[in-house]
Amino acid sequence: MTDIASRIDTSRPHTARIWNYWTGGKDNYPVDREAGDRIRQLHPGIGSYAKADRLFLGRAVRYLAEEQGIRQFLDIGTDLPSADNTHEVAQRVAPDARVVYVDNDPLVLAHARALLVGTPEGRTDYLDADLRDVDGILAAAKTLDFSRPVALMLLGVVIFVEDDEESYALVRRLMDALAPGSHLVLSHTVTHPDMPDVDEAVAFWNEHGTPKLTQRTPAAVTRYFDGLELLDPGVVTCSAWRPETPAEPVAMYGGVARK
Repeated sequence: MTDIASRIDTSRPHTARIWNYWTGGKDNYPVDREAGDRIRQLHPGIGSYAKADRLFLGRAVRYLAEEQGIRQFLDIGTDLPSADNTHEVAQRVAPDARVVYVDNDPLVLAHARALLVGTPEGRTDYLDADLRDVDGILAAAKTLDFSRPVALMLLGVVIFVEDDEESYALVRRLMDALAPGSHLVLSHTVTHPDMPDVDEAVAFWNEHGTPKLTQRTPAAVTRYFDGLELLDPGVVTCSAWRPETPAEPVAMYGGVARK
């Protein structure tokens, strides 16, 4: 735990901790709250993006477990534990579901035990690893049987890979390793002419916070699903992906596709 603590930088705001603050969590520091409030001044609606992304995760996992019979989930870019984590949603539907979380944030690692409390019938595991280490992740995720379908969860994580082609290649490599019938669930912050204040907020973040974010257009986000069967309603604002009730659009776009 001492080594983990030494890796946590409380002198600069951090994305995961700011999102935790915006969603009402307690795993954040004054520097994160200050930056979060400043970003919210630049774009008052941005705090709702974290919540919309979380609700999208819940709806996607529930759909895959209920409608597609998926029983295995590889969640990369886990983020800090919150309400309705992937294993909680999946195991609520299917108690025998297996979930492997992957993140390289030391604060997430410090709280990983909260992610490992699942049902007796299912299994959960946590890997301290980076998205770019595809081979290492696949080798270490022994909780999963890669000869059977897996749902690959990439919510708000490829935004940290600046180079476009590298980010697309990482997603392809991961999906290539998964069995037919596997699914990709991905969300991404977008730049959009209807939401110019988002660009200003992201620019502020990239100047003051860590890690830096890369925005992409909705069309560029759709490219992550190339070669897969994109499910209705396609790549849309996260709040519009099969919502229980109508919600305001956010600058987080997401989609679900089948291999």
